Amino acid sequence: MAHPATSLDNTPVSADSPLMIAGKTYHSRLLVGSGKYKSLEETRLATEASGAEIITVAIRRTNIGQNPDEPSLLEVISPDKYTLLPNTAGCYTAEDAVRTCRLARELLDGHDLIKLEVLGDEKTLFPDVTATLEAAEVLIKDGFQVMVYTNDDPLIAKRLEDLGCVAVMPLAAPIGSGLGIRNPYNILTIVENASVPILVDAGVGTASDAAIAMELGCAGILMNTAIAAAQNPVLMASAMKKAVEAGREAFLAGRMPRKRFASASSPIDGLII
Repeated sequence: MAHPATSLDNTPVSADSPLMIAGKTYHSRLLVGSGKYKSLEETRLATEASGAEIITVAIRRTNIGQNPDEPSLLEVISPDKYTLLPNTAGCYTAEDAVRTCRLARELLDGHDLIKLEVLGDEKTLFPDVTATLEAAEVLIKDGFQVMVYTNDDPLIAKRLEDLGCVAVMPLAAPIGSGLGIRNPYNILTIVENASVPILVDAGVGTASDAAIAMELGCAGILMNTAIAAAQNPVLMASAMKKAVEAGREAFLAGRMPRKRFASASSPIDGLII
């Protein structure tokens, strides 16, 4: 959790409100995935180092009890400690996504907060926007609290918000690419027009990418591959935690304006000749 900066008299310079999703408050603005790690133990250690409170779970790829003879993710990521965020990774139709969410609700005793993603093709893993809108509408009517993965189109992001999604999650770059924020002005436009949390999802590669996303005013960031595929995932998780906190503080502080030419750091009035 980032601690607010203080002035010389130890009063907060700029108070920050916590992240709130579907009526619940979170101190960490970093959300992490639970896949792609070498072992469940590495998953546990990286998750703890990240400071994340919301952990995504790919229902179609991860055992959370549906396979009783196999190790369960819940052994290291306890629902008593974390908010589990079942996602529909691997779904290419609205029907599959809806079915997967209903399975997750059954496995997790009525849990209704889910991350919706409906993919368009296996090469790019870009979202199928039409199918995403269709699935979101069905799931919201079915009582789910939907956090939704989408492209970085401000118009689509607003439509998803208007449907009733509790958070909109535009990609920074293709899933798992590590390319960073490709269209910062699109993300900025989405943030400026939103009244629900906007969380960058997909494409972050390293800590500086996370800081940039937060400096744009995003409410948070979700990542998996950037941590799990690092040479030292636990250390990268720690770096991402710090980057998200630093980026958020920089956003709250308000950066200096960009200038074309130099501007002296020290005043010239009273200069000794």
